[in-house]
Amino acid sequence: MARILLIETSTSVLSVALAVDGTVACERVCEEPRKQASLTAPLVKEVLDEAGLSARELDAVCVSSGPGSYTGLRVGVSTAKGVAFGAGIPLLSVGTLDILVSGVSGEGAPQFIVPMIDARRMEVYTAVYSAEGKRLTPVEAKVIGPDAFQDYLEQGEVLFVGDGALKCREVIQSPAARFQEAHPLARHMAAAAQKAFEEGKFENLAYFEPFYLKDFVATVSKKNLW
Repeated sequence: MARILLIETSTSVLSVALAVDGTVACERVCEEPRKQASLTAPLVKEVLDEAGLSARELDAVCVSSGPGSYTGLRVGVSTAKGVAFGAGIPLLSVGTLDILVSGVSGEGAPQFIVPMIDARRMEVYTAVYSAEGKRLTPVEAKVIGPDAFQDYLEQGEVLFVGDGALKCREVIQSPAARFQEAHPLARHMAAAAQKAFEEGKFENLAYFEPFYLKDFVATVSKKNLW
């Protein structure tokens, strides 16, 4: 029996879940923005308490690896590392776009799925996936224009999904395009986490870092602070 703690903090929605042999046993979801720093650890405790487990009784902890919010990813990875180190268990990771796709892929899915994580203005973190959830293109930061994904839209129906999808609706105007707002959730990490655990794809606990895709850029406030 594999008991894996799942932590997803890459966007504005925070979620934590416990999966047992790939099936979600319990979860917590917080839709209030910017709560990762204050609520990730408490939600981990709530999930473990509900399951009647201590961290040492887990078999692994899995965290969303990005791309996504710089701060959110840092909090998630730091929390996951802390649990893994303290409990002496392996660390696993799942890409944020893979998590989004796992929530909509499978039977009845359109020919192509394009997950989109908002990256400000008309830029998104994205890639193209098949209906079965197989990634077909590299993950990239892409500025969306009228011709974006035209090759795929000419081949069949394309589902654009994620917190960056709806802002692209006015730009990508095609009868083959569908748009769905969604957030990556911990519950959709369960199958991938179980597979990684069975295959022994453990991360290096000391050196693992989130996949930011772009460098973090600090800005200086324009307000007069003096």
